[in-house]
Amino acid sequence: MVTFSGASAVLLASRMAWAAATPAVGPVLRARVRSGREDPNRLGERLGYPSVARPLGPLCWVHAASLGEARSVEPIIRRLVDDHGMDVLMTTVTVTSARVMAQALPPRARHQFAPLDRRSAVDRFLEHWRPDCALRVESEIWPETLSALTRRRIPRAIVQARLSARSATRWRWLGGALRQLLDGFDPVIAQTTVDRKRLANLGVAHLQGPFNLKADAGVPESDPASLAALRNDLGQRPLWLAASTHPGEETIALDAHARLSRRWPDLLTILLPRHPDRGDSIEAQVRKCGLTVRRRSLGVMPGDANVYVADTLGETGLFYRLAPVALVGGTLAPRGGHNLLEPAQLDCAILHGPDVANVVDVATELKQAGAATEVVDADTLAGALSHLLEQPAAAERMASAAKQVAARSRGVTTQVTELLGPMIAAAKVAHART
Repeated sequence: MVTFSGASAVLLASRMAWAAATPAVGPVLRARVRSGREDPNRLGERLGYPSVARPLGPLCWVHAASLGEARSVEPIIRRLVDDHGMDVLMTTVTVTSARVMAQALPPRARHQFAPLDRRSAVDRFLEHWRPDCALRVESEIWPETLSALTRRRIPRAIVQARLSARSATRWRWLGGALRQLLDGFDPVIAQTTVDRKRLANLGVAHLQGPFNLKADAGVPESDPASLAALRNDLGQRPLWLAASTHPGEETIALDAHARLSRRWPDLLTILLPRHPDRGDSIEAQVRKCGLTVRRRSLGVMPGDANVYVADTLGETGLFYRLAPVALVGGTLAPRGGHNLLEPAQLDCAILHGPDVANVVDVATELKQAGAATEVVDADTLAGALSHLLEQPAAAERMASAAKQVAARSRGVTTQVTELLGPMIAAAKVAHART
């Protein structure tokens, strides 16, 4: 009788799914191109075909799914290049992350789109790049890729490791599958105390942390001239920011604006969506509410509009600097929450919803410091904003407390890099043998 381990069963199921889906791969990728979710000029990379040559030196493959994860690991990439003399290949999945990281990566680091988790694509990718070590970020559990790394005995580690409650339940039903798939990853560095506990309960070895690299990701940049122009345009208007929002969160923000506008008729609400390509739909939603709207992507200032849609890339730092109060998105929608440390670094009083699963440690520390307020709906959001707009000194106290929390959180990059030391050393030894 043939028996399968949990990991083998997961891998077999993945291969069977890919076999069944093979005729649809091309049409699906083309559909994603039409929707803006794939780069039409780089589809080959998704199938494992490289678009640039491999460098000659020791190479670390760093994979992060999207922009937030990619930015969080930037300090580690710089340490790998500057302190350890390694070349870096960064892969991501989203078009947005590719555009931003192409500009942000240091010399000796380059970007490619991650190959599909299909054996032929993964094998082509690894045959070309021959990484000497691999570093994965957060919760990217791809069975074929992880199995290929194991077969090739590539030193590997995970940083910012996350595991949601739902995923933990699913992996528990699969026996020791997660533990087996992650066997050989050393270390596995959890992002939060909750993540570490969930991973430990599933038998994952070599756990370290928690360490949140976003504490060292750096203050988001902004153009001083753009900031001055916006401040000149707005004058003394009261304003607030809803940042990194997802569908449903704009609705709550607009409902709160309607309540607040009775007291502050000249209030400006700034909506900065997590995905800027949603600008058209957000504008339509604002107009449906009977509000006036202008969009950053069209090159216009807010003027006297009720709502300003900041649907551009790379300007989060600009709007955090502009707004005294910021609601961090992904917390009222079931997304687990986005980076709370960015507004903490930039003098914002912070509001967030109840879903902070991805940032629970930071959220707890901010709450204990009196630096953040939790809201659950339009009523509580309007109430919190009303208090802070009426009492600017209260907003300033919250912002000051948040900045202190951010300052105390720094230094994580050094600690994480030290934990990665054995993997880096093994990679250099492996490269010397080739």
